[in-house]
Amino acid sequence: MGRLLAVCLVLTACGSDPAPDPMTNPDTGPAAGNPDGHCAIPDEAKPASIASPRTVVGTGTPASCTGAAFVQAVALGGVITFDCGPDPVVIELDETAKIVNDTGTEIVIDGGNKVTLSGRGQHRILYMDTCDPAQKWTSDHCQNQDSPHLTVQNLTFIDGNSKGETYDGGGGGAIFVRGGRFKILHSRFFNNVCDDTGPDVGGAAVRVLSQYNTLPVYVVDSTFGGAEGYGNSCSNGGGLSSIGVSYTVLDSLFSHNHAIGSGANPAKAGTPGGGSGGAIYNDGNTYTLTLCGVAMHDNTANEGGGAIFFVSNDRTGSLVITDSVLMNNPSAGFETMGYPGIFVLAAGPPQVTNSTIQ
Repeated sequence: MGRLLAVCLVLTACGSDPAPDPMTNPDTGPAAGNPDGHCAIPDEAKPASIASPRTVVGTGTPASCTGAAFVQAVALGGVITFDCGPDPVVIELDETAKIVNDTGTEIVIDGGNKVTLSGRGQHRILYMDTCDPAQKWTSDHCQNQDSPHLTVQNLTFIDGNSKGETYDGGGGGAIFVRGGRFKILHSRFFNNVCDDTGPDVGGAAVRVLSQYNTLPVYVVDSTFGGAEGYGNSCSNGGGLSSIGVSYTVLDSLFSHNHAIGSGANPAKAGTPGGGSGGAIYNDGNTYTLTLCGVAMHDNTANEGGGAIFFVSNDRTGSLVITDSVLMNNPSAGFETMGYPGIFVLAAGPPQVTNSTIQ
């Protein structure tokens, strides 16, 4: 098919999506992943084994799968699976599930494509931070340590809310990760939020900082929003957000996510800041955002990058887009000429192959 870069400016009205009943999401929400994505998945991005779970949440009935049981399972670490009966189930959390950093190298949470974790619009859902002393320091270089390795797979995250969280900069309405390694496989993120304003806070769905040796976070076959009424919103980065962290995003879907802040970064005088990266917000120095087999449409930003905001402060980072379609991602403030929906400052222009950006 060759290289295709279709360039046009798309102007649409930007508004908030009506929120559907979260209890309907396990059955009626958009499917995980981009059905048109067919990229090669490296071994390190493939599903983790669940052959020997440390904890099985539930005893075969929906009532046995409680938020408290899930929080306890996460604190114990290891491989976590669920036995909640034959039908999809929503587990509502009354508090954030927090990983304790000395419970082992591998932490795997597998929902079996039946489990939805809900923050009830009140709590962040999942938290890991190797530099948080409350979760135990396990090395003298917490900002660059190999473990824990956290994998979330075959799960749905809804109604996570990290507004007002300030430790390590906040953000990450559904999931916040700092340190170790992290990957997401075949999962969905609906109606998660973080702070409405702020020049750098971001990641309505996911916020990641300080990955070991700058290795990438893998996001595979997953959906962020996916349809009207299911999108995620934050000051910046309606889907993903990071500082100095590389993402490799494969065969995934981002749509109807919103960057709702105002004033950009650094914040313009008289503004609270924010409003960039409707789907993805990346900042920092040397890092790479790689998209392959990604569909990204109908995301919005009040400032820059209706689809993607990518700023490498020292101009050493790279934005790589392959076999992907980015359409109708309006930037109300600014974007890079020739790349509608994208604002990029990097080592060079975006590396675009066999993709459509319009």
